[in-house]
Amino acid sequence: MVMTETGDLIIPLLGAPATVGLARTLADAWIRKWDYFHILDDALLIVSELITNAVHETPAQEIRFQLSRDGHGIIIAVWDSGIGTPHAKPLRRLTLEDLDLSEEAFDDNGGWGLHIVQALSVRCGATGDPGGGKWIWARMVP
Repeated sequence: MVMTETGDLIIPLLGAPATVGLARTLADAWIRKWDYFHILDDALLIVSELITNAVHETPAQEIRFQLSRDGHGIIIAVWDSGIGTPHAKPLRRLTLEDLDLSEEAFDDNGGWGLHIVQALSVRCGATGDPGGGKWIWARMVP
């Protein structure tokens, strides 16, 4: 784990499901330390979505989690080595009848996380890393 002079967090993690909880715990501590309690829940949801996408894209490989702040707010960023950039599903009105809640297909109902990230952040996007892979990020204003 690296903490920069400005108090930012940068940490390599393993692309595994348990990583989501670890990243949320670290983000919770940093955001509380920065006294941004009023955006805590939304920020933790964004962390969950971005980490989950990275784990899904590159399972059992290194991912990197960064939480930083500047004069414009905080940036939540996750790096993975995958080549594809995530794309949000087309928005449509869903009902419970649209979901396949059978045990076999239960995990296939996801894919709406990027819409959540877009709704909770003032800006978000993907940036290629010159060393390979990409950073998926979201900016929040406290």
